Amino acid sequence: MIPEMSSMSSDPAAASRTAAFTGHRTYCGQADALLGRLLEQLYGRGFRTFLSGMAVGFDLAAAEAVAALRVRYPDVRLVAVVPFRGQECRFRSADRTRWERIVAEADAVEFLAEGYHPGCYAVRNRHLVARASLVVAWYDGSPGGTQYTVREALRGGRELINLHPDVQLSVRPVDPRLF
Repeated sequence: MIPEMSSMSSDPAAASRTAAFTGHRTYCGQADALLGRLLEQLYGRGFRTFLSGMAVGFDLAAAEAVAALRVRYPDVRLVAVVPFRGQECRFRSADRTRWERIVAEADAVEFLAEGYHPGCYAVRNRHLVARASLVVAWYDGSPGGTQYTVREALRGGRELINLHPDVQLSVRPVDPRLF
């Protein structure tokens, strides 16, 4: 049984220091060193809360990187945003073990639905974007949930940093007050 922990504050100031992750399930560690350096930089910019959607691939790798960052900076918070209870049951054994370890280490776990339903991943992705001011992606340009989340982040004026070397999407939103 996975204990449900308190959800994040809805404080707008907290959201301004919150980063979320989105990326492909096919991620195999290609940017782990870069991700670690980026997390150090984000910490230096005041980011303390990091949201993982807990999917296999980049989401789990990013959550593990945040856990490693927390060893050096105990004020870092990892929030596991789980699209539905039982998500881990769909994973291979090794990925399920990683997922369970990360959930146990997380500072908060948010279950967005009691069970799987069509669209639950899109709900999770919108939730991640809504709760963060910055989105870190591993996006290779292919269609799917990562593309959807990247587009939502850009539409929502979030800062976006894509770590994939083949697709340059590092964008800071334009301040609408300038126009």
